[in-house]
Amino acid sequence: MEAACSLILSLTFLGFITILLYLYTQLWWKPERTRERLRRQGIRGPPPSFLLGNIPEMKRMAAASTPTGGGGKVDHQYISRLFPYFQRWTEIYGPIYLYSTGNIQLLYVNDYDLLKEISLYTSFNLGKPSYMKKDRGPLFGEGILASNGAQWAHQRKIIAPEFFMDKVKGMVGLMVDSTIPLLESWEKRIEREGGIAEIKVDEDLRNLSADIISRASFGSSYVRGKEIFSKIRALQKAMSEKSLLIGVPGSWFLPTKNNRRIWSLERQIRQLILKVVKDREAESVLSSSSPDRDLLQSLIDSSKSSNAYTTIDRFIVDNCKNIYFAGHETTAVTISWCLMLLAIHPEWQERAREEVAEASSGGLPDTDTIRKLKILTMVIQETLRLYPPAAFASREALEEIKIGSICVPKGVNMWIPISKFHQDAEMWGADAHEFNPERFSHGISGACKLRHIYTPFGVGARTCIGQSFAMVELKVVLACILSKFTFTLSPRYRHSPAFRLTMSPAHGVDLMVKKVQKGNNW
Repeated sequence: MEAACSLILSLTFLGFITILLYLYTQLWWKPERTRERLRRQGIRGPPPSFLLGNIPEMKRMAAASTPTGGGGKVDHQYISRLFPYFQRWTEIYGPIYLYSTGNIQLLYVNDYDLLKEISLYTSFNLGKPSYMKKDRGPLFGEGILASNGAQWAHQRKIIAPEFFMDKVKGMVGLMVDSTIPLLESWEKRIEREGGIAEIKVDEDLRNLSADIISRASFGSSYVRGKEIFSKIRALQKAMSEKSLLIGVPGSWFLPTKNNRRIWSLERQIRQLILKVVKDREAESVLSSSSPDRDLLQSLIDSSKSSNAYTTIDRFIVDNCKNIYFAGHETTAVTISWCLMLLAIHPEWQERAREEVAEASSGGLPDTDTIRKLKILTMVIQETLRLYPPAAFASREALEEIKIGSICVPKGVNMWIPISKFHQDAEMWGADAHEFNPERFSHGISGACKLRHIYTPFGVGARTCIGQSFAMVELKVVLACILSKFTFTLSPRYRHSPAFRLTMSPAHGVDLMVKKVQKGNNW
């Protein structure tokens, strides 16, 4: 009996030691070996703590940073306030340095030449970070935004044709149809409130963008698609609350209140999407005509012959979630920022309005109208420069690779500060922090010294496949709003950009809205 007890104790002790050695290897020895390889190449960075990396220091500096507030002049230099740790570490370690979140090693890249090398790198050895599948799995899963290699190439082959320009041109009508109810609701509100209404535009624009992507992607099933959107929006909010904890081992499995909400929303979204799929399949069986040729149908058809996923359901669910997140949130946020900027620059608002009136001859915007909107395009490009929806682009070395003169070990993430590049005075001039659409009068190449640092739709091979769709939607919605309304900032507006997976106005965009005096034909 004593021998048996002794054996059990010995095995328990050995098991405990094995677990400790495993944790030490995964959480310290391997990350430290990676850091040492980069240090030997002259790349330094802030010393990390055990388990959490540099997260405690990042939280401390963020808490001490002066937030933006309401009143007075709107200041577009929000980067150092939102991310004071990057500003501080750049001053100490230079434009390229290493830091850690949990056991994830991140190479901060604020260097023009290295950005170009990353942009030109097309091998599957450089891809999206693995944490997007792990820590942000409920939102992205293994869809096109998070997948890599052959799996990503397969998804792109299916999804990209749905957003080619020749197909997008045929969606202008549905974009206008979706926008008209919003215009009518604002007109009624203005009439009720005596000729001028104070409107917080964000939620209306999110609903509008969700309606547009729902119609474009789900066809006749778009009403149910809007229900999916509301759940994905809630999931995004919940996940943004733990963004600094990316890379902390085990944080996802803790049954915290926020994690439980994330798990619940993930299940609900999955069930809603699969219900739409089942209804679509049932309709195709009962109907003698062929089903709608939209993105949803393309995913359904391709999933049956796809070897990229373990299940058909996951293939469809993950990519529907990805398209919804990318297709509604980024566009809605950009329209909000654009209206804010036009509200404080009435001269540009009037120039854009006159252009829309001339291009559309006072009627509804159509494909030909969109092609003629040069001034509005400049305004949108400048908005995307100052407030890119994705403040950062991230890439992971899936194998050891060489980028420029740097040998990047496998597993290291490269963190590219898009917002920082977009407001670099050396590239854009002394007015880099100011709203000046005129800089784009000769295109992107004429706006800055190096074309590749303007990346509002992402970097390199992983540039957003929906950028043509997004640009057309932005022009259609803004053209419709400018045709009907004039607007200024409300006294309630508080300028406070916030990083919530996208760069969003923390307190919304409050506008004082009036109807345009000159009538039009619709």
